[in-house]
Amino acid sequence: MPLLLIHAAATWFMTGLIWFVQIVHYPLFAEVGVAGFARYEQLHSARTTWVVMPVMLLELAAAAALLWLADAETRTLARAGAALVVVIWLSTFFLQVPRHAQLTAGFDASAHAALVATNWTRTLAWSARAVLALVLLARRG
Repeated sequence: MPLLLIHAAATWFMTGLIWFVQIVHYPLFAEVGVAGFARYEQLHSARTTWVVMPVMLLELAAAAALLWLADAETRTLARAGAALVVVIWLSTFFLQVPRHAQLTAGFDASAHAALVATNWTRTLAWSARAVLALVLLARRG
């Protein structure tokens, strides 16, 4: 049960954070202003990494452990959750990180729009993981 709680806590933290980022934070990038945007983006990326990377790594480890330890009852859910983690990590490193790299040079409306649009992949994947985490907890509770 502790593994399920760690898994759920990491997933729910990231789900709440990604919804905040998707609805509030990323859209507000357009309001920062051109003059200070490059510095803002550099600081944003550096500071955000310190908040999200430990939790993403914890979630990844918990998902892998659940997959490894899954019994017949939870195997399908563990596989689905692990697949969603892969989607999140691939999206992060192949879609969002390159957009952030573009934005470190200065505000670019098309890069910003692509960042907001592609981030829906992570938002929906984490939301699905949050539901899976609840189902896993309910089955073990």
